[in-house]
Formats: sequence, C-alpha cells, structure tokens
Amino acid sequence: MIALGCDGAGYELMQSVKAHLSGKGITYRDFGANSDAPSDYPVYAKLVAEAVLSGEFQKGIIICGTGIGISITANRYKGVRCALCHDVFSAKSTRLHNDSNVLAMGGRVIAKGLACEIVDAWLDTEFSGEERHIRRIAMMED
Repeated sequence: MIALGCDGAGYELMQSVKAHLSGKGITYRDFGANSDAPSDYPVYAKLVAEAVLSGEFQKGIIICGTGIGISITANRYKGVRCALCHDVFSAKSTRLHNDSNVLAMGGRVIAKGLACEIVDAWLDTEFSGEERHIRRIAMMED
C-alpha cells in the first residue's frame, strides 16, 4: 500500500496520481490535504514519513508546489529516503541506486501525464541490491 500526502499546492496533481493508481489497482491511503486551499507541507510530509516508517506502507508519494520543501521535511526522518523527481530517469535511478521509499514531486513544476509516468517508473523499478549501493545507503543512514 502507498501512503499519499500533499499540501494545497500539490492537491490538483495528487488527484491525478490517485486516479492513476486506482486505475492500476494500486491501493493507497490519502493523508491529505483535502483541498487546494493553502496548507503547510511539513504536516503531510510527517504523516507520510511516519506511515512508511511504521511498516504499514511500503512507499510514499508526496507533493507540494515545487516538491522541494516537502522532500526536505520527509528526509528529516531517519529511515526515509525521499527523492525529488521531475523526470523518469531520476525516478528509475533513485530506486535502483538509493532504494528510495518516498517520491516527491512538484505540483507547479510538472504536468499530470509526466507525473504519472514518473510514478510508474518509480513503482516498477526494484532496488538493484548491488553492494556499492547497499554500502552507500548504510553511510546515509549513519
């Protein structure tokens, strides 16, 4: 199951992501926001980060206006490896090399179609498990 969260600036893009996930039969839980009214992205980053760290959710997707603030906030939680991606190559790479468990995107930065392509690439790409990447992840976690 995927944990989802966004602020008001990410709300519209998140609606597209939710429809896309539903269309693929992927289950998720939406932690908010519930409208495009201005709201504080740290609230939603925290909810998704904690949900992923609890083990109840395998991965999380978070969206704010640029993706920057929400990704910075999520990465403050030990064990969260949140990657801000605005292209398919980065989404694949962060799964292959960093075993990212949270994807961040910017609602004011990318189009809905591209966002769904990024989500697919990120969800469909498995961690490579290569020793060098395992070592680097361990270094990040220290």
